[in-house]
Amino acid sequence: MIPELGHYALVLAFGLALVQAIVPIIGARSRDATLMGVAAPTALAQFGFVAFSFAALAASYVVSDFSVLNVFENSHSMMPLIYKLTSTWGNHEGSMLLWVLILSLFGAMVAVFGRNLPASLKANVLGVQAWIAAAFYLFILMTSNPFMRIAQPPLEGRDLNPILQDMGLAIHPPMLYLGYVGFSITFSFAMAALIEGRIDAAWARWVRPWALAAWMFLTLGISMGSYWAYYELGWGGWWFWDPVENASLMPWIAGTALLHSAVVMEKRDALKVWTVLLAILTFSLSLIGTFLVRSGVLTSVHTFASDPSRGIFILAILTVFIGGALALFAWRASLLRQGGLFAPISREGALVFNNLFLTTACATVFVGTLYPLALDALTGEKISVGAPFFNATFAPLFLPLLLAAPFGPLLAWKRGDLYGAAQRLMWAAGAGLVVVAATFAIMHGGPVLAPFGMGLALYVILGALTDIAERTALWRAPWRTSLQRARGLPRSVWGTAFAHAGLGVCLIGIVCESSWNTERIAALKPGATVDISSYQLTFDGVTQRAGPNYRELLAKFSVRHAGQAETIAVLEPAKRNFPSRNSSTTEAALMTRGVSQLYVSLGEPNEDGSISVRIYHKPFVLLIWLGTLVMVFGGGLSLSDRRLRVGAPKPAKAKRSIEKPSLQPAE
Repeated sequence: MIPELGHYALVLAFGLALVQAIVPIIGARSRDATLMGVAAPTALAQFGFVAFSFAALAASYVVSDFSVLNVFENSHSMMPLIYKLTSTWGNHEGSMLLWVLILSLFGAMVAVFGRNLPASLKANVLGVQAWIAAAFYLFILMTSNPFMRIAQPPLEGRDLNPILQDMGLAIHPPMLYLGYVGFSITFSFAMAALIEGRIDAAWARWVRPWALAAWMFLTLGISMGSYWAYYELGWGGWWFWDPVENASLMPWIAGTALLHSAVVMEKRDALKVWTVLLAILTFSLSLIGTFLVRSGVLTSVHTFASDPSRGIFILAILTVFIGGALALFAWRASLLRQGGLFAPISREGALVFNNLFLTTACATVFVGTLYPLALDALTGEKISVGAPFFNATFAPLFLPLLLAAPFGPLLAWKRGDLYGAAQRLMWAAGAGLVVVAATFAIMHGGPVLAPFGMGLALYVILGALTDIAERTALWRAPWRTSLQRARGLPRSVWGTAFAHAGLGVCLIGIVCESSWNTERIAALKPGATVDISSYQLTFDGVTQRAGPNYRELLAKFSVRHAGQAETIAVLEPAKRNFPSRNSSTTEAALMTRGVSQLYVSLGEPNEDGSISVRIYHKPFVLLIWLGTLVMVFGGGLSLSDRRLRVGAPKPAKAKRSIEKPSLQPAE
């Protein structure tokens, strides 16, 4: 009965989405407050029904109701409870239900927290959001029903894909979807603004918190997915330029550009056309990622479905929304007023420079990801575009971006002093050069450009702190005065500094892991030792162990410092076999010392009684993910700034009396 109730709730949510998609937009066109008022309660009711539907599917997993086809194909009665819950979204149908749950959640949040929005804009935003939701409800109900029953229920399920039975996958998809789907709100704001004709600084201020929240969740989702792949797949790498990884990276890059562009629009009423276009493109890239994962055009550990009919349905959704949005943008863009002017050397100019390189990098990833698919579809020729292409094209685009990042906050709006900003950054650049020289002196081997990467990373970190030092008059005023100024700084200023510093921290981890990573591959028998970096590992043997729904071959390694007898750690990598799925996984063992790790991954047993093992020493590797957490923390500080939660200040009365509408022919 519970699955039927869940299915019925989903049908009701679809009906409510249609009401929300039509009635408020008609009200906004006719200026009927009653019709516009339908949007908020309908959005809340829609979220309630979707939440009930999702809870019904989760309950079916918890009680192992194998009469539900989705539960039978992705669960097992002996699985731990946490993995039964995560199985809810560890498959195509369940993940799409999570998709629409988050989509309706953001609509409900606009209904609750959007009280300061003009009634017509709010109605149009929720209307556009409902059209997106209705399309995906229809997709689920017609092609991906998660509540489909089996006439003769089996006694046991087929189990969840073994590589998804991990705590990282308990959190990674929801975080990723909160980012992916969160950008639907910025898309809806853009569409509503184009429909209504209200595109000004106030619009940018209303959009920026939603874009920032989605960016934070997407950053967390990508970071957690990277760490999961690092320790779960047993390859020892943290990024593989997999097409589906790229599909999440592209909206992240576009979303980063959107955040910076929205700042210019909010402060200077400029870059209107560009900001609206970025809001459209960011969510469009999220839709493209959804298509890649579920269309069957890719084969990847990240993909959910391989049914071409589902891909065609999603492609139709993608075409309608992206094509319709771009058509509306093309119709309205020529009417947008130019806005404030600024000199090339200014904070606005620095943010435009930032956008130029971010969007170029995004385009590079887009071409490298989709060109092989397009070529295969058109000519049947199969080519592979991998890490060499992306490393050779993506990295050079980020180099000038990193060099310029500390300049932006130090430049004034409208017209800045480049020489003055450079003078204030001299100490950061000098410290970076010292690190370059020290790295050359200390480290032997590795790429010749690696020391320059270390120096650049420190320059970015210290450059971010320079803005705080300048604002607080550090070293120029008494310590107590500087502390008082620091307390009085807006949280968004601190957030910008942390986000930029986090980028530098992440770069240190990338450079160190990529340049000075040590690897040993060996076939070991019990009692054998292997040296790597400053450690010595002794293979103590293997044991068999039974888990809830798997059998495990567990190896034991004693770790010592080279030349010492004391054991400092015991590592137990494993190979797990899942009989229900007739598949196995590799469980790497990690020893953390500071921010570096020793990584041991098992291979297959050999006929001579030895076992293959892959051992890595990864210096400073944890800084890759620590840096992303610092970036997210910076985003959270900015989001908590009260100025992002209130409407834009009203223009002066004299200015209002002569100000023209926001939407008029460009001068």
